[in-house]
Amino acid sequence: WSDLRPKRWGLHILRGFLSVALLWCFVYAVSQLSLANAYSIFMSAPLLITALSVPMLREHVGWQQWLAVFVGLVGVIIVLKPSGAGLVTLGGIAALASAIGYALNAITIRILTRTDTSAATVFWSLCFLTIIGGILASARWVPVPWDYWPMIVGLGITGALGQYFITEARRLAPPPVVAPLEYTGLAWGMLFDWLLWATAPGLRMLTGAFIIVASGIYVLHRERFASAALQQQH
Repeated sequence: WSDLRPKRWGLHILRGFLSVALLWCFVYAVSQLSLANAYSIFMSAPLLITALSVPMLREHVGWQQWLAVFVGLVGVIIVLKPSGAGLVTLGGIAALASAIGYALNAITIRILTRTDTSAATVFWSLCFLTIIGGILASARWVPVPWDYWPMIVGLGITGALGQYFITEARRLAPPPVVAPLEYTGLAWGMLFDWLLWATAPGLRMLTGAFIIVASGIYVLHRERFASAALQQQH
């Protein structure tokens, strides 16, 4: 129980609001866009995490990593299909807002785990997410059909486990290391789009996805190289 005692209430509450906002935006984006398109926009989050780690966490990011972040953002733009209506849609804006919220949430995890345990970070985030989400949903609550409960329970279990592992990753490694690994979510989105809805990604999406993943791998490589060089100096 002592591990669940929070030390920074303000950040825990802030994470609750961020979690509700990013989840609402992402659910709305998925309802308006294909899963692959929504994930393509959402995958700008790891790039934002790497960039925000500099002003918010005082992490060092070399110019090579900044270049990789820029190239990755170009890949995101390619995936977005900038065709006039493709960029300025409510679904696209919601996906981008979700990515920004996720990046800020990830940064607060890194800050919180300096003083609070991973268990406390996950527990209170889910508590405030439940309270805030419940209050917002109570005004227009609709009873949940029994057929949906297995999916809801599955979401709860996998979501809690995922949140715990993400929190541990943020605690054990700096954002420039963890963020590139999250690009695999784009591949999973494309896979599920194909398996569940028989929707295959186009050449433009595959090209953009390749640029995003390659940029992430390069950022990871540069961080490992810098860490190894620093250890050799000591």
